[in-house]
Amino acid sequence: MRIVCIGGGPAGLYLGLLMKRRHPEHVVTVVERNKPYDTFGWGVVFSDAMMSAMRVADPESAVEIEDAFNHWDDIELVFKGTRQRTSGHGFIGIGRKHLLNILQRRCEALGVELVFERDVESDLEFPDADLIVACDGVNSRIRARYADQFQPDMVIRPNRYIWLGTKKAFDAFTFDFQRTEHGWFQAHIYKFDAETSTFIVETTEEAYNAHGLGELDQQGSIEFCEKIFAETLDGAKLLTNARHLRGSAWLNFSRLICGKWSVFNGKSHVVLMGDAAHTAHFAIGSGTKLALDDAIELANQFDRHGHGRDGIPTVLEAYEEVRRVDVARIQNAARNAMEWFEVVGRRYADTLEPPQFFYSMLTRSQRISHENLRLRDRTWLEGFERWFAARSGIAVKDGERVPPPMLTPHRVRGLSLANRIMVSPMAMYSSQDGLINDFHIAHLGARAMGGAGLIFAEMTCVSPDARITPGCLGLWNDEQAAQWRRLVDLIHGVGHAKVGIQLGHAGRKGATRVPWEGIDQPLVSGDWALISASALPYLPHSQLPREMDRSDMDRVRDDFVAATRRAAAAGVEWLELHCAHGYLLSSFLSPLTNRRTDDYGGSHENRARYPLEVFKAMRAAWPSDRPMSVRLSCHDWTEGGNIPADAAIFAAMFKEAGADVIDCSSGQVWKEERPIYGRLFQTPFADLIRNEVGIETIAVGAISEADHANSILAAGRADLCAIARPHLADPAWTLHEAARIGITAISWPKQYLSAKGQYETNLARAAAAAAQ
Repeated sequence: MRIVCIGGGPAGLYLGLLMKRRHPEHVVTVVERNKPYDTFGWGVVFSDAMMSAMRVADPESAVEIEDAFNHWDDIELVFKGTRQRTSGHGFIGIGRKHLLNILQRRCEALGVELVFERDVESDLEFPDADLIVACDGVNSRIRARYADQFQPDMVIRPNRYIWLGTKKAFDAFTFDFQRTEHGWFQAHIYKFDAETSTFIVETTEEAYNAHGLGELDQQGSIEFCEKIFAETLDGAKLLTNARHLRGSAWLNFSRLICGKWSVFNGKSHVVLMGDAAHTAHFAIGSGTKLALDDAIELANQFDRHGHGRDGIPTVLEAYEEVRRVDVARIQNAARNAMEWFEVVGRRYADTLEPPQFFYSMLTRSQRISHENLRLRDRTWLEGFERWFAARSGIAVKDGERVPPPMLTPHRVRGLSLANRIMVSPMAMYSSQDGLINDFHIAHLGARAMGGAGLIFAEMTCVSPDARITPGCLGLWNDEQAAQWRRLVDLIHGVGHAKVGIQLGHAGRKGATRVPWEGIDQPLVSGDWALISASALPYLPHSQLPREMDRSDMDRVRDDFVAATRRAAAAGVEWLELHCAHGYLLSSFLSPLTNRRTDDYGGSHENRARYPLEVFKAMRAAWPSDRPMSVRLSCHDWTEGGNIPADAAIFAAMFKEAGADVIDCSSGQVWKEERPIYGRLFQTPFADLIRNEVGIETIAVGAISEADHANSILAAGRADLCAIARPHLADPAWTLHEAARIGITAISWPKQYLSAKGQYETNLARAAAAAAQ
C-alpha cells in the first residue's frame, strides 16, 4: 500500500514505523509542517501500562523511549499553606521533543519517508495514496474538509491555560493552588528530564479577565505566573517555547468527539487519528496515549485482516469499533477531571479542608476509587480515614482498623445516624387502602437488620387521590398512622437504624396500574381525578389533569401538613418532601410541566412558590429537632427542562426555608427524556449542590459497592449515600459490603452472629484464591 500520514506528531510517526516494520513493502510517508527535528511543547506523561503496550508494538523504540523516561510515584499538593504527598501512582514523563525525535529516527531507520516543512492543505494532494491518515491535530484541515461525514462535535471549554516549562526538577507530580484577589490559579507540574519540568498554569475565564491577562504578551504572562507561584518555583524562572503563538499564549481547551472516523474521497481512504479524531484534557495526561493507542490498534487491525488495499474498509471499520470504546472511557475520565479543575475554586478550594481537598483531587476522574488508593498508598489512605473518622466524632486507638467513611456516624439536627448508608425509598405497590401490611413489615424489617443507618419506606401519599397506583402507601388517616407506629417500633427493635418517611403527591402521574401490569399506563377502571401544575397528560393517552387552582393548593398543602403530624406522632425520625420525578410538586418546578402564566409559573421564584409553601407548612408542623430533606430532580434530561444549575437555585431556596438535606435524583419528569446513565451518574448533582449551595446532600443512583460510597463520602461529594436496587437484591447490603472490604468490627443482629464469622472467612478465602 501507499500510506501517507499528514502530521508528524506521535500518531503519524508511530503508525508510520509500525506499518513499515510489519510490512516493509508498504511505501509510507509522514508529512510534517515543521522543520526536521523541531517541535513545540514541553513534557508528556505516560502510564506504566502505556509503556507495556509500546514494548510489544515496537521493542526497539520502546527501549530508547524508556531509557529517556523520568519515572516517579509521588503526587504532591501545595494548598492553603500545607504540603501533602502520596505515593504509588506510577507516572512516566518524557520531553515531547525528545519523544518525537526518537520516533523520527526510528522511522528513518525503517525506511519511512519523512517530509518536513510542507503544509498540507488537502488530502487530494496525494491522489496515488491508498490510505491517508489525517493526524494533523485538533484543527485538522482534512477533518474540516469532510465535516459532513466526520460529524465533529467541538466544544471550547471555559478555563484558560498556558503551557510553560522551568529549569527546576520536581521529584513528584506537583499541584500548586494559589488564591488571588480575583480567584484561584492552579499549576500542574511534572519533571520530564534531569533538569526540566512542564509547568501548566490554569485558571477560570473570570480570573483571567479580571487580571487583564489577555492584554499581556507572553513575557508579561510569565512574570505574572512567576509571582503567583514564587514559593514553589523557589527562584527558578518560567520559560516558553511557543513564541510562534501570538498574544499572551493563554489557550482554551477544545473537547472533540467525531461521529465517524473514516471516509473515502473517491481515490483514497481517509482516516482520522489522534487529536484530529478526539481530544482528552491534560488533567489526566492522555492525549499522547490516545494517539499512540490509535496507531497500535490500526496496525493491529491490518495484521488481522491483511495488509492489502482491498481490505482497507474492513480494517477501518474494525479500528473505529474497537477504539471508540476505549476513547470514550478515557474521554469520560478526562471530562470528569477537566470539569473538576473548571469549578475547583468556587466548589472545593474555598470550602474543603486540605486533607479532603487532596482526596477530592486524587479521585477527580472517578477512575481512582477508595480501595484503589489503598492499593497505591495504604499508609496515606489510613491516615486520611483516621482524619475523616475524627471529624465524625470517632477516636480510633493505635493499631485499630479505622472505619471507612460509609461506616462513620453522622448527625443532622438532633438525630444521630450510626452510619451514612440509607435504604432509599422504593415503591413496592403492595398496599391496600394505603395501609402497611405484612409484606412491608417483612420487607423493611429485613433491611433494618441489614446494617444501614437510615431506613426509608416508599413514597407515602398524603391523600387517596395523591397515589400513583392503588397499591401505594398512604398516611391520610389514623389507621394508617397506627401501622406506621408498628413499623417504627419494629425497626427500632431489631437494630440501630432510624426511620424516615417520604411524603408525596403523584399529580399528573397518578391513577396508573401497578408496574407489573403496565408501568405508567392509566387504570382501566377505578381511577380518580388528577391535578397538576398545568393541564398536561404524562402520556398522550393518560388522563388529562386539571390545572390546580388556589383551593386545590390549600387542600393539598393541608394534606401534607396532616400527614406530617401523623408521621411525627408515629415516631418517624426523618421527613422528606418529594419534589422530584414529575410528581405534583416537581411539576411546578420544571418548565416542561409548568406552563402557568400566574404567580406560580415562569421564573424560578414563581415555579418554586407553591412547593416552598408546602415545605414551610410541613417544617412548622415537624419537630424542630428532627431533620427534613427534599428530593429534587436535578436534571430533566430533556431540552428545555431543568438542568443542574436550576436544581442548585431551587436547593438554595429550600435551604433558606429550613431544609437540612437535598436528596439529589434526576429524570422521570418528561417521558421523552434521554438520561445519560453510568456508574454514579447522579452523584455530580449532589456534589454541585453540597459544595456550591452549602447544604448537605444525599447521593443516589448506580451506587452499588462500598467502594463507590466511600469514594463519594470521602471526597465530600455527598454526606449520605442512598442505596436502592442493591438493597432489593441484598437486604444486608451494608453488612456484606463491610465484610467484603475487611471490616469485621460491625454489629450484626445477635440472632445472626453465628453466620458472621463464616461469611467473613469465606470472603477471605475467595480473595486469597483470586490473588494466586
